[in-house]
Amino acid sequence: MLSERRLEVLRAIVQDYVGTEEPVGSKALTERHKLGVSPATVRNDMAALEDEGYIAQPHTSAGRIPTDKGYRLFVDKLAGVKPLSAAERRAIQNFLDGAVDLDDVVGRTVRLLAQLTRQVAVVQYPSLTRSTVRHVELLSLAPARVMLVVITDTGRVEQRHVDCPAPFGETSLADLRARLNSRVAGRRFSDVPQLVQDLPESFDRDDQGTVATVLATLLETLVEETEERLMIGGTANLTRFGHDFPLVIRPVLEALEEQVVLLKLLGEAKDPGMTVRIGHENAHEGLNSTSVVSVGYGSGGEAVAKLGVVGPTRMDYPGTMGAVRAVARYVGQILAES
Repeated sequence: MLSERRLEVLRAIVQDYVGTEEPVGSKALTERHKLGVSPATVRNDMAALEDEGYIAQPHTSAGRIPTDKGYRLFVDKLAGVKPLSAAERRAIQNFLDGAVDLDDVVGRTVRLLAQLTRQVAVVQYPSLTRSTVRHVELLSLAPARVMLVVITDTGRVEQRHVDCPAPFGETSLADLRARLNSRVAGRRFSDVPQLVQDLPESFDRDDQGTVATVLATLLETLVEETEERLMIGGTANLTRFGHDFPLVIRPVLEALEEQVVLLKLLGEAKDPGMTVRIGHENAHEGLNSTSVVSVGYGSGGEAVAKLGVVGPTRMDYPGTMGAVRAVARYVGQILAES
């Protein structure tokens, strides 16, 4: 365990390096921070921190910079989550309140996160597998053709065209719509197959084939391997951090283009807490020089997806964590009210 003083020295090094982008020396530390000890003592503390792998010396400088291990200790033990100002919170609310549908909510969230943190923002669309059915609409397109519309609790809308084996009248369609919604509205997608399995039997024999066809399409919509959709924004922000990526920025950009990589980065939506992955904690080699801050969002206290940011390890962790958490909270409120 590091002593309290050495923890304070590490905190000061991280704060100064993040703020100035310059390796930090003992003289500068004692001038900028009230550490209550001499530069010589700070030098000894820095030597101990370096021996234990929390800071390192880049070859070109006499100063020190934090390592992944140093940032990890900073995030776990030293960094609180910096709350947003009242003005920032109002700006978030006003910006997100203008959204007209789910695509707009996700698009605005990406832009907002990228602007607030000046990092790359990634937002996962609410997953169908973790959603509940708000409403099922059935619309007649032709005597034997129906449009099926499924609306989820998160505002996601899925549409399918159904070719029926026989003409299906408006009265029968209205009857099916009412019975279907009475069984599935407000229920989780995973429960729907069991809830509707005996529904065709409750209809006239002439209509049972059509009802079964509509239900088969509904179940395909719910259980098909729905592609987890993501939206990404603010990639241009990475160019501001050119010197933070030791080799070239290309591997980072290539990794960000791979949706599977990004989904793994954000982590499981069922784990809604704040996650911070630093440097080599990211399994993908192209992202070993980045940190990822992510959190779950959703309505009713249950996470339905994740959002987060990707940036250099030299990141303002308290500020980034505060922005990510605040935006997730507002998006959850919007989904709950929509």
